[in-house]
Amino acid sequence: MRIFLTGSTGFIGSAVCRELLAAGHEVLGLARSDKGAAALAAAGAQAYRGDIEDLAGLHRGAAACDGVIHTAFDHDFTHFVENCRKDRRAIEALGAALAGTARPLVIASSTAMGLSTPGVAAAEDEFDPSHPNPRVASELAGQALLDRGVNVVTVRLSQIHDPAKQGLVTDVIALARRTGFSAYVGEGANCWSAAHLSDTARLFRLALEQGGAGERFHATDEGAIPFREIAHAVGRSLGVPVRSMASTEAMDHFGWLAAFVDKDMSASSVLTRERLGWRPSGPGLLADLAAMPHAPA
Repeated sequence: MRIFLTGSTGFIGSAVCRELLAAGHEVLGLARSDKGAAALAAAGAQAYRGDIEDLAGLHRGAAACDGVIHTAFDHDFTHFVENCRKDRRAIEALGAALAGTARPLVIASSTAMGLSTPGVAAAEDEFDPSHPNPRVASELAGQALLDRGVNVVTVRLSQIHDPAKQGLVTDVIALARRTGFSAYVGEGANCWSAAHLSDTARLFRLALEQGGAGERFHATDEGAIPFREIAHAVGRSLGVPVRSMASTEAMDHFGWLAAFVDKDMSASSVLTRERLGWRPSGPGLLADLAAMPHAPA
């Protein structure tokens, strides 16, 4: 298939691009710059110049292909609400180009959307349209398109990692480097979920090729890593001390990250594995943190 891929030069999107090409698909990758276009050409993909705010351009790119994978997202969390609205508009534009066809649209979301009960891991078939997390905008856009007959499939992301980058953990690392210590809140027993980049790229391909309209899949290999263990792994890699802090201190220390660091973000991928035959095999999050390029010898 010829696939229109947004975010094609980003952390996850570039891995998805390689995965699609290796599987024999053609890729038309959205590129904002000459550098991005050159990177796509070097990988064996075709560049399509534009960005996620060019809605007419997104519509044209999607219309020219057999399917769409949308991985682009503005990860400036200081403007998280507006960036989620931006993502909703992009999904609407991409989906409008596929209306009346069976061509798949694979969108990205967060495993947080599958959380329904405190202390219970997020599940694929759970979705609360009134979820307070602004990222719900992405899935609401997908649901609206699904109601119009568009073949929408959702891949929910946990902390996607390799030794160079690890989702929100990358920001936790930057903070620890800046402050000289790694921290967690209280006992740090709240859990985060994670999946390796290569496994996530394969999941996007499987969702495109095998996913059914309306299905949601979780990019989760490790479902429940206590945040305390993540903080200690960061401390070991950077060679800095690790501290527990009270919840009343969290906002001053963590800033915008305070909205995440004491939350349970555990997730299950049981249904994903059953439905797609997805078998993650990459290194775990703590192993990748130990292998960070700046880790001590």
